[in-house]
Amino acid sequence: MQEAELIERDGGLVPGGEGWFVLNAKAARWEESAEFGRYTRWEGDDDARFKELGINVNVLLPGQPACMYHGEDAQEDFLILAGNGTLIVEGEERPLEPWDLVHCPAWTKHVIVATGTELLVVLAVGARNGRTGLIYPRDAVALRHGAGVERDTPDGHEAYASMSALVPIRYVEGDLSG
Repeated sequence: MQEAELIERDGGLVPGGEGWFVLNAKAARWEESAEFGRYTRWEGDDDARFKELGINVNVLLPGQPACMYHGEDAQEDFLILAGNGTLIVEGEERPLEPWDLVHCPAWTKHVIVATGTELLVVLAVGARNGRTGLIYPRDAVALRHGAGVERDTPDGHEAYASMSALVPIRYVEGDLSG
């Protein structure tokens, strides 16, 4: 296997194709939305997407959810690296602190929300199995945290219709320690 070339895009470096690479999160392309904070996934454009495993780092401001409350047909796991938050899982709330691992088998309905007074930094990892199923269920707890839909839908475009677009940005100094 050859090394993938790293190329400059709006917001930072991305792999230019398949192959192995080393890319520091602070040099990688980041994206930001007003509702869901900032994240990097270390992937390139469509031809340089990771086929088997999704991985990203999310940086959330107090009050921001990582995404909309959902369940899907693939496993997802989350490691809290810094800050405090709340896991909404199957309609219940659980407090989160650094080094908590959240394991969500397929179809576990979930979302993480930054509920502390500082940034919440989360490492997210998920299987990519040719996704065929996704649901955004209405949930009162998720709605209370600004992370829910008004009616059940399997359509991500509908679930995120009122949200702002992701914008490529460079790493924001201070988001990650070290």
